[in-house]
Amino acid sequence: MAASKIQALWNHPAGPKTIHFWAPTFKWGISIANVADFSKPPEKISYPQQIAVTCTGLIWSRYSMVITPKNWNLFSVNVAMAGTGLYQLFRKIRHDYSSEVQGVPVKE
Repeated sequence: MAASKIQALWNHPAGPKTIHFWAPTFKWGISIANVADFSKPPEKISYPQQIAVTCTGLIWSRYSMVITPKNWNLFSVNVAMAGTGLYQLFRKIRHDYSSEVQGVPVKE
């Protein structure tokens, strides 16, 4: 049973013998790096970078469902990219707008 599933994965058109497997697998590094940046101070987050990560994730998620063969690895990595990018943008926007409303703290 397990051997047949491994054989099916190995011979799949988007399996490990193709670039369709390895490109999205290595793309996980971008999402992992974005998750690692969750601890980064919001003022160091880049709007252009996170907009690019989010848009790339959204566009390629859609594309991965239109192409043949369906590439679930590509879909999942791009959903993760869009999610982490949106979260980082939310952090940055929340920081920028709450800082403007609160103003500069008073020194005593």
